[in-house]
Amino acid sequence: MIKEALAYITELATKAEKPEVLEINGKTYCTKNLTRYDEEPMAKSIEATTLTALVDYIKQKRDELRESMIIQVEDETTVRLFSGLTKERKRETLFTVRALLPSFDFGHEYDQERFLISLQSCFKESDDRTAVATVAANITDQQNEQYSDDGVTQQVVIKSGVAHKDNAIVPNPVNLTPYRTFLEVDQPASDFIFRIRKNEGSAPTFKLVAADGGIWKAEAVANVKNYLEEALKDIPNREQITIIA
Repeated sequence: MIKEALAYITELATKAEKPEVLEINGKTYCTKNLTRYDEEPMAKSIEATTLTALVDYIKQKRDELRESMIIQVEDETTVRLFSGLTKERKRETLFTVRALLPSFDFGHEYDQERFLISLQSCFKESDDRTAVATVAANITDQQNEQYSDDGVTQQVVIKSGVAHKDNAIVPNPVNLTPYRTFLEVDQPASDFIFRIRKNEGSAPTFKLVAADGGIWKAEAVANVKNYLEEALKDIPNREQITIIA
């Protein structure tokens, strides 16, 4: 019985390895995914982190380009270079660019030191950035009666000198410019809500919450598209490359 069972299992395994072609309601299906051996293999996409690298590739490796190419600005941090359709109606991805950017977790609470460091490393310098940094750097850890919050406006005590403390209104909203797209293009500015949280017995924490509904993403994508159009406007056979966003 064991021998017969093993033979039956072997027969099932052999059948499972063979693809079957089925016709259902006039349409033909195959039980397995088949790969053609005579089909020209696709090139592996080149990976980079700057738009400059993509521009240099297009300008210097003309022999690798096709008669028809598409540059797609997929989002504010991703751009891909595709070939035109092959005979099998496929596109080849020749180049992929993903922006390498500093990271700031919007909506997340930071302690004072991490907040100040991230503010300087992840945002472009501006008057509003200076105002936020000034409040965050000089806030004092006082009793609750010196810290007020009505849900819209916050008032805190900040150091104004060696031995002086002043009441200060927390600036809101603040217009800041984070590094959120490729560094070769203008970074979109947008509004943020600056919040300070003070729990009894703990140090104050700080956070920034986006307040523009994500409009900045459309601006960033447009900036990337404009950069590529300008950088590639003088190359030979410019009409063979279509830039979409």
